[in-house]
Amino acid sequence: MPEPRKRALVVRGGWDGHFPTDATERFIPFLKEHGYEVVVSEDLDCYTDAALLAGTDLILQCWTMGSLDRDQARGLRGAVESGVGLAGWHGGIVDSFRASTEYLQLTGAQFAAHPGDVHRYTVDVVPARSDHDIVRGLPASITVEDEQYWVLSDPHSEVLATTTVPVREGDPWGASVTVPAVWTRRWGAGRVFVCTPGHHLPTLDVPEIRTIIERGLLWASR
Repeated sequence: MPEPRKRALVVRGGWDGHFPTDATERFIPFLKEHGYEVVVSEDLDCYTDAALLAGTDLILQCWTMGSLDRDQARGLRGAVESGVGLAGWHGGIVDSFRASTEYLQLTGAQFAAHPGDVHRYTVDVVPARSDHDIVRGLPASITVEDEQYWVLSDPHSEVLATTTVPVREGDPWGASVTVPAVWTRRWGAGRVFVCTPGHHLPTLDVPEIRTIIERGLLWASR
């Protein structure tokens, strides 16, 4: 008998400025090539569909801002805890559902600012994590032109790459700040993957960033 196919649930919506449809469409062919049946939802009530989630191996979320109600938040958390992977990039995963503390604890970080708007900066692989499957063989420093996310984070995550937000004349923080840019996180039996670059579509086409995201999707999957 053929092996049962894996299922990826693509959850997209929220603020249009992060192009949730065009961005996720870049990765749906990759998932299909790797044996996933892809289900797309533009309704957060998918997180309350126990039967759908029970048959899902990976959630690719691209939903900036918006809000989760209690049942949606608990459905998502319960799914990840049971082994469903959760993955995404930029505001589609770390600027989502700002008022949901349950969601923030799940992802391990929250967008705080992007000083300087879109500009060139580097994503720097953490030397001690350079052998991780997601970043193995990639350059130690990857240059992108994108919003540089300053995130508030906790130490439960495994940080694979960082970025350093510079201090400019007049900036109130007074010194450069290094924050996570790519990380993984265990939650019960599930895995969470986050990549903070990805504000606009050309960033998702940078070969190293695309590789990180594609590997992250596979790593997070059940």
